[in-house]
Amino acid sequence: MTTTHAAGGGARTVRATLPGLISLAVASCLAVTTEMLPVGLLTAIGSGFSVDESTAGLLVSLYAGMVALSAVPMTILTRSLPRKPLLLATIAGYVVSNAVVAVAPTFAVVVGGRAIGGAAHALFFSLCIGYAPRLVDRGQVGKALALATGGASVGFVLGVPVSTSLGTALGWRAAFVVLAVASAITLVLVARFLPPVTSETPERPDGVGAGRRQLTAVVSSNAVTYVGQYILYTYISLLFLAAGVSNSAIGPLLLVCGACGLAGLWFAGQMLDRNPRRTTVVILSIVSIGVLAVGWAHPSAIAVVIAAAMWNGAFGGVPSIYQSSAVRTHATSPELAGAWVNASSNIGIAAGAAIGAALLPALGVSNLAWVAAGVLTCGSIIAVVSRRAFPDRV
Repeated sequence: MTTTHAAGGGARTVRATLPGLISLAVASCLAVTTEMLPVGLLTAIGSGFSVDESTAGLLVSLYAGMVALSAVPMTILTRSLPRKPLLLATIAGYVVSNAVVAVAPTFAVVVGGRAIGGAAHALFFSLCIGYAPRLVDRGQVGKALALATGGASVGFVLGVPVSTSLGTALGWRAAFVVLAVASAITLVLVARFLPPVTSETPERPDGVGAGRRQLTAVVSSNAVTYVGQYILYTYISLLFLAAGVSNSAIGPLLLVCGACGLAGLWFAGQMLDRNPRRTTVVILSIVSIGVLAVGWAHPSAIAVVIAAAMWNGAFGGVPSIYQSSAVRTHATSPELAGAWVNASSNIGIAAGAAIGAALLPALGVSNLAWVAAGVLTCGSIIAVVSRRAFPDRV
């Protein structure tokens, strides 16, 4: 097979395909905002339907569970369908999901609306991760992915806080109404600016078997790294509070950590196409060192905040590392490679949160940092020993 090109031919650089990549970034921001918005509004949603917060929390866990379980199967089932119409269908799913939640008369309908969003999300990021490499040449895959999926980081930094503030001020339904409208606008933008692509999968010169071994290494390192990250990050608010930070400062500090993540994302985008291996080692090492610094600095509030900013700043580049590495293995289609990364990330998030919850009563939140750092180091070791999965040159 030949390398896949965007319809219409022409230059295959990030600059030439910038409108399409930016439209994907906007869609990524929308996707993460939709996924995470209920986190800040659980109390309000629960009160609206007279359910407790733990029950309302199903709106988050159901969503993540659907992504983890269905990303790969849905990508396989839809692999023969045209890429752009399928991507537009997932964005339409966000429109429907947010609209259903906004007008839901019962909590069961809210759950149904979130299930629609979870199904859309399971396929969206697989398509997004697979779409960007089809727009550019192999040597610019890292930068293209960092831009296209970087909107997810913007969703964490701006989309979720702004939507949560809107929901707090005007009511939680208003936040979902605005998000439904934003989803519809995003659908129009992507339809207008994203060029269509074909669905061919480029062949590996050294065979599919080698590529599958490399993809396994990438997915394994990704899963372990996400477990380590979310053992501690899930409880970062408790970490700050235990260090003496006031409750009112938690939101701004999370915003700072998210903004630092944008810096990590920028660094990864600049360096991944030059030397993927060195970039991987540097970023994962800083993440582990930052987590260790959190454990060492506690309970000094200032030192903990600085360490957390370094840790989460570096982690901002982690998704791009694994997305680009998975696609470059050519073990399968870019979409299915993205699906494995998407699924393993969500499995890591769920497992890390569960491990942290189990250890928290016995160890305390500050000591979770030592466990998290150990697991993160294991993820780094997998990457270091897998030289062909994380090569020096693309």
